[in-house]
Amino acid sequence: MPTKIIRKEELIPGRTSLMLLDAPHVAAAARPGNFVMLRVDEKGERFPLTIADADPAAGAISIVFLVMGKSTDALNRLRAGDSIADVCGPLGRATHIEKTGTVICTGGGTGIAAMHHIAKGHHQAGNHVVAAIGARSENLLLFRRELESFCPEVLVSTDDGSAGRKGLVTELLKDRLSGDPSVREVVAVGPVPMMKAVVATVKPFKTPVTVSLNAMMVDGMGMCGACRVSLDGETRFTCVDGPEFDGNLVDFDELQQRLAAFKSQEKISHDLYREQCGCAV
Repeated sequence: MPTKIIRKEELIPGRTSLMLLDAPHVAAAARPGNFVMLRVDEKGERFPLTIADADPAAGAISIVFLVMGKSTDALNRLRAGDSIADVCGPLGRATHIEKTGTVICTGGGTGIAAMHHIAKGHHQAGNHVVAAIGARSENLLLFRRELESFCPEVLVSTDDGSAGRKGLVTELLKDRLSGDPSVREVVAVGPVPMMKAVVATVKPFKTPVTVSLNAMMVDGMGMCGACRVSLDGETRFTCVDGPEFDGNLVDFDELQQRLAAFKSQEKISHDLYREQCGCAV
């Protein structure tokens, strides 16, 4: 069933966009950590996007995506008033949230948007939420204002020092954990190298760390096996067993290899698409 785009905002022009979708059934059931599978048009591939926010009263969900290949490029060409061929969800296991105390939610890149929904869930549960976000530069930071609206602490780092502390988000995380032994959990959402680094940073503190994995998916319902990941030597499927897992058990090296498996084919497909639509650069 076609899903109408209520609003579109380019967060980073030509690179990252936010869409507000008219999806009342998804919004009513969506919880932090859930994702949707969508197709831009009837001939398009299915691909997953994490729900960045949900408004059951308005019957709307927000998605944020990075333009990486043919499908996200095609999605980015749509405007408010256009429709997406189909949106299926909410899928995946929702984030386990309970009132425990202080929780640090760490995000990098477009992962900050997905982390935002999780951080809001912890805030609504009564936890003290510390947001730690990082990007290469200030103009690439996402959802800072939104996080500041409910997080009593928003820690910022940029590679070039244009906003917050110069350096990596893991340095912020290490300092915050060193000064507060009462932190109950760390959540990390972002690129695989960033999540791997967060797990390594947290390990000496023996604080539980949860990561949200971005494995490749085909159906999103556990039938194809494309999204399999290894946890402590055992296979799990990101779409139905996750997308969140204990970070200490994840084989990040294998995950990164699987994500890179079709890079060359994806580039060829994207280049052909851009030639056909007359937008090749």
